[in-house]
Amino acid sequence: MKDQDVPTVIHPTAIVASGAKLGAGVKIGPWCMIGPHVEVGDGVEMIANVIVDGRTRLGAGSRYFPFTTIGLAPQDLKYGGEPTRCEIGARTVVREHVTIHRGTATGTGLTHVGADCLIMANAHVAHDCTLGDRVIIVNNVVMGGHVSIDDDARVMGAAAIHQFVRIGRAALVGGVAGVEADVIPYGSVLGNRARLVGLHWIWLRRHGVKLEERHRMRQAFRLLYPRDGEGGVFTQRLGLVREQFGDDPRVAEILAFIEGESRRGLVRIAQAGFTTSETEAG
Repeated sequence: MKDQDVPTVIHPTAIVASGAKLGAGVKIGPWCMIGPHVEVGDGVEMIANVIVDGRTRLGAGSRYFPFTTIGLAPQDLKYGGEPTRCEIGARTVVREHVTIHRGTATGTGLTHVGADCLIMANAHVAHDCTLGDRVIIVNNVVMGGHVSIDDDARVMGAAAIHQFVRIGRAALVGGVAGVEADVIPYGSVLGNRARLVGLHWIWLRRHGVKLEERHRMRQAFRLLYPRDGEGGVFTQRLGLVREQFGDDPRVAEILAFIEGESRRGLVRIAQAGFTTSETEAG
């Protein structure tokens, strides 16, 4: 049965402000509150005690568990009530006690969470953050404003991400890591403060990246980040990697990320001798 054929159900204890736009097949559970500028897509489900406010758009088929708040005012002392926005993508799941704040006028004006994401319990997505599609944010992760997390990235439990940090596509941030600088695409970081320990081999294998390409990525990574800490100036190593491996699309993506605009610089490489079971796995 299509969402258009399913009636919208609003529990008697829920409050839906005049002006809110509800799609077809929406389910709004007990004690939910929906503000006057909220747009709710088809098939959205709010289980109970969900608050959505501001100029917020909830994508079709997304689900919200109890005690989540979406689109409330940011925790920024400069915020003066400007009509900024918050968007959640289709089929994204937001678990208990998550807070996702709207953007600020001094930022992009938009907090955006992509499609098919999973935001686990007690996580915080701050103002002006941008999360791509299929991002997984595990329990108790907190991020400052203006954080950018690209498609398919994974951020493990209780990690803390500094404002303006960029996390590249399919990168892995380990649990309880303090991330104060940018993480390259497919990179894997651990520790407090977070240090780059290798590439995210689990994701690469599970998503069908062939062994030959993984070997090329490992060679490029070792050339860019030599184990002995030597190997010349970083910009010279960038040139060598581009010359030898620049035709590989994923390596080219890493190089483009490194050379992109950054407020925080790059996460440093871990010291020699710091290894994990995933560091050398191809």
